[in-house]
Amino acid sequence: LRMEVIQIRQQHPEEQPVDPQVGGIEVGLQLEGPRQLRLRASLPFDRWLELVAALQRDARLSTTELADRVSLTPSPCWRRVKALEAAGLIRGYRTVVDPRKLGYGVTAFVSILMESHSRELGIAFEKAVQDIPEILSCHNVSGHFDFLLQVIAKDLESFGDFARENIRCLPGVKEMNSSFSLKEVKLSREIPLPD
Repeated sequence: LRMEVIQIRQQHPEEQPVDPQVGGIEVGLQLEGPRQLRLRASLPFDRWLELVAALQRDARLSTTELADRVSLTPSPCWRRVKALEAAGLIRGYRTVVDPRKLGYGVTAFVSILMESHSRELGIAFEKAVQDIPEILSCHNVSGHFDFLLQVIAKDLESFGDFARENIRCLPGVKEMNSSFSLKEVKLSREIPLPD
């Protein structure tokens, strides 16, 4: 059976839940065919956020440790984490690596101006950057430039070679402008959670 998330929403305080024992997040799963299954989790929205906050701080927590932090038993805790993953709220788990320890001494922010704003050219550009590991992030931005790339390189000479051989060769690049990080002041992937 194919499953996909239909809905995830916060239960508003003024709403009357279908079942008084149930509140919090509603996750709907679509099964192949016309049938639809809706699950309601018996945990208030703020308790779900406690799970997310704990995992954002330390994704290496075991299910038992996580359950202790959010005052649940391990089995329901594990099921709720799986529900958050299925709902797409938790998109994955990663290890944060220090690029300097691997010899990457330069971080550059590269602004890209496209030669045209055709849909096909934009899609080709976005697809091409996916395959270049030195491009850590790519954002379609407002303003004079069209895209902002975060790029790492071993040194300035390596960055220059990379820019000429890779960035300038990306589909539709008309102009590029690079700024270099002198010092990383803050790096966080922890998303602020609603109150």
